Amino acid sequence: MVTIGKGAVILCSGGIDSTTIMAVAKSEGYDLYSLSFCYGQRHKTELKAAQRVSKAFNVKKYLIIDIDLNQIGGSALTDNIDVPKGRSLEKISEEIPATYVPARNTIFLSYALAWSEVLGVPDIFIGVNAVDYSGYPDCRPEYIKAFETMANLATKAGVEGRMKIKIRTPLINMTKAEIIKKGISLGVDYSMTHSCYDPSPDGKACGCCDSCMLRKKGFREAGVSDPAQYVSS
Repeated sequence: MVTIGKGAVILCSGGIDSTTIMAVAKSEGYDLYSLSFCYGQRHKTELKAAQRVSKAFNVKKYLIIDIDLNQIGGSALTDNIDVPKGRSLEKISEEIPATYVPARNTIFLSYALAWSEVLGVPDIFIGVNAVDYSGYPDCRPEYIKAFETMANLATKAGVEGRMKIKIRTPLINMTKAEIIKKGISLGVDYSMTHSCYDPSPDGKACGCCDSCMLRKKGFREAGVSDPAQYVSS
């Protein structure tokens, strides 16, 4: 029988948002179980950052799960499609970009759900944000609410009433600047994070993809120096 404990599964990409939620969960006294995915993304550098972050937070256990989404494609991150670059912040917010990976958060949360049930920890943290983001449909509050409802209908622990799954989204209504300020207040070292969708072979950020643009905007508005290393332009 699974014992319900004070633990949380954290979806960790090694970026600003997932690192900040790691700090939030730790500050709330959770034992941390970090989960990352090697899903065929062109920016595999993020996994090195996720490993750094997980080690820095001394997680109870860290998993990297392999999923080959290249076979499905349909995204600039998993297919032979150019990553959008040099777009204005206004343009970024107008449409769902080519970097949207079909059903990615649903896939990731499903694995997190399975692990949380086995561990007996009802809280799953995900760093989705519906303010300064790229318009992904699986970052919206209504999506998170729907997944949480499904999670409690689809699990043995939920049906038996032994555990109520909660999808925790502490950043969902925060700007990127607010997220960065929150992380700094919790002692986060953002130099260990990675945000770029199309890094150079040596792991430097391109500086002009949507993710880099939003990262730069966040640090600028927070009044904090961005520690990321960018390719010289």
